[in-house]
Amino acid sequence: MKKLILTLVIATTAIATSVAQSKTIKTDASKITWKGYKVTGSHEGTIDLKSGELTFSGDKLSGGEFVVDMTSIANTDISGDMKGKLEGHLKSDDFFGVEKYPTSKLVITNVKATGKNSYEVTGNLTIKADTHPITFEMSVYGNKANATLKVDRSKYNVRYGSGSFFENLGDKTIYDEFDLVVDLQF
Repeated sequence: MKKLILTLVIATTAIATSVAQSKTIKTDASKITWKGYKVTGSHEGTIDLKSGELTFSGDKLSGGEFVVDMTSIANTDISGDMKGKLEGHLKSDDFFGVEKYPTSKLVITNVKATGKNSYEVTGNLTIKADTHPITFEMSVYGNKANATLKVDRSKYNVRYGSGSFFENLGDKTIYDEFDLVVDLQF
């Protein structure tokens, strides 16, 4: 009888820890910062998370999905008229075309544990209706997660000032890759 009870307890624990559980991201407490680079320097700012969730199997990350509000692109390293001008340009069709494409999306397709709280995450990133795979590192501690992504904007038809598409830009060249630093709370 004791063996039967012990077997049932172990089986129940195994089933309970393998069931996927989604945790909703607290968008108001989470933060996404971006940094874009050009020959003469860089610009940085923030962008808001519209919605998101992480999926866990037991205590291990197994998936997730995020929607970013592209209309919220804000610059934080300059002020005044230049700040508004840059934000307007980033929202224009030259860059992210937020009137036509107000959101971007990341759907996690594969997660590989690389340490106790560390994961190699692969997902499909959609910007301006173009979807491409992206791989990045993510750490999860308690009810927080963070990740740093390097995104090649040229894959998403964001070509303004790109040396990959236009010649003789000189010091007006804007590099194709930009960084996203994501701090999530759930």
